[in-house]
Amino acid sequence: MVFASGVFLYFFLPIFLAAYFLTPRKWKSFTIAVASYVFYGWWRPDFVLLMWVSTVVDYVCGQRIERGREHGLRGKRWVGLSLAVNLGLLGYFKYFNFGVDTLNYVLEPYGWVPMDVARVVLPVGISFYTFQTLSYTVDVYRGSAKPVRSFADFMCYVAMFPQLVAGPIVRYNTIADQLHERKHSVDMFYRGVLCFQSGLAKKVLLADVLGGLVAQAFDGRVLGVGDSWFASVAYTFQLYFDFSGYSDMAIGLGLMMGFRLPVNFDRPLISKSITELWRRWHISLSSFLRDYLYIPLGGNKRGPTRTYVNLWLTMVIGGLWHGAAWTYVVWGIWHGSLLALERLAGKRPLYSRAPAFVQTALTLCLITLGFTCFRAQDLSHAGRLVGSMFGVVDGAAAGITVRPVHLLTMGIAAIVVYGFPTTQSLVQRARLAWVIPLQLLFLLALIHLHHEDQVPFLYFQF
Repeated sequence: MVFASGVFLYFFLPIFLAAYFLTPRKWKSFTIAVASYVFYGWWRPDFVLLMWVSTVVDYVCGQRIERGREHGLRGKRWVGLSLAVNLGLLGYFKYFNFGVDTLNYVLEPYGWVPMDVARVVLPVGISFYTFQTLSYTVDVYRGSAKPVRSFADFMCYVAMFPQLVAGPIVRYNTIADQLHERKHSVDMFYRGVLCFQSGLAKKVLLADVLGGLVAQAFDGRVLGVGDSWFASVAYTFQLYFDFSGYSDMAIGLGLMMGFRLPVNFDRPLISKSITELWRRWHISLSSFLRDYLYIPLGGNKRGPTRTYVNLWLTMVIGGLWHGAAWTYVVWGIWHGSLLALERLAGKRPLYSRAPAFVQTALTLCLITLGFTCFRAQDLSHAGRLVGSMFGVVDGAAAGITVRPVHLLTMGIAAIVVYGFPTTQSLVQRARLAWVIPLQLLFLLALIHLHHEDQVPFLYFQF
């Protein structure tokens, strides 16, 4: 089930909200958990059991860590068990196929008979909920979070459907109090609706329209310089509006239920450097990687060389988190290298003396080059695409078909990116000059859903 579907909008959400507000306070978390299992199990009911295993293991580990601390024990074996289970599940379901394919590719020239094994199906959202549950046990072990007492609250935390399958990654200690006691109000619900409507409009009217153009450009054909750059920037915009649109909807649904979920995007495409980008893009992931990987590796406390290695390694692992393919590894290497270069230059890009708009434009070019590889089918395809962007590979005469709707959507997307504040800022003010046009855009998005094929969120595959 996805947010941008009739089943969710006209059946699941109204029924859930009615049940939720009719449920007594002490059972509200349980109601959310049950509804979330229905939401998640709509694709594959058996994958609910997988999430249940992670939930039970981490709940028990959290309790055992705290009990051990009361007796003067550190609880290393319990946090170790949590790490083993969560990373084991993630490693098997996300990287088994990748490992087999890589092994076959490397050894086949030496007479290796390729292994023919059943393909493992990737459960939607496993990258997000395993990181959430893992952060819970690590925080309890560190003493920065108290273990949850109610199993229903923990089920709610892990399975909460608004951010279950594509984030933001919510740390337990940021919503622990809200799980136990949260306030509901008409104003909060109203702002949640506005946030959800804005996210749906972004997804359907901008990301999905650009998706048709992007699909042409990345289908394997060779493009000219102009078409390559236009299509690659279109993909950057598509990914931004698709993912930030999902985050807006998740935050909006959370507000309707009394939760204040963390902001995941803060106008990232206005960034003047890659360092700034990672303070604004997918904030919940970048902060997770910083606190649970970069800092434990030593951060910037062990000398310049180790700092650069830590930055590079963190981004490579961040790339692999997105998907089991070498294109994601190269994307991570690209960003890790750029971050290291900027750190070497004093956390500034090499073009820091240029006018502000030039810095933003050059940063967008660097982001786009990375996302071109990110979107490519494989490394060979990525090489051809990047080569065509710089005129190294001759482009096909036909190129891509850019329709007026694509040009119009790109123009509107640029205006939104560079001329509008964040959705959360607009929702906070909720002025009629914005609210009324939003209702028209939301209605247009609903009409569009009825006339076009449903397009899954891009981050569902990560």
